[in-house]
Amino acid sequence: MRTVFWRDMLGVGTAVNVLATFVAFMVASQGASSWIAVTIHFAPLPYNIFLIAVIGRASPRSRLTVIGSFAWLAVMTVV
Repeated sequence: MRTVFWRDMLGVGTAVNVLATFVAFMVASQGASSWIAVTIHFAPLPYNIFLIAVIGRASPRSRLTVIGSFAWLAVMTVV
């Protein structure tokens, strides 16, 4: 549970989301269609939902971890 939350979600998941947002901004600044930039920005969303599902189904979970994971999902969807 700790590995999924700290390493996979907060570490790798945040890096993937920030990279996708950066690439989406780069594509948009180069004059590509806005739907391409939006698609790139939201490409990690299935991975984010998968991580939320894993934490939600984990047996030894704390309420703080679940709340933190949903807050992370909200922030990463915007970022």
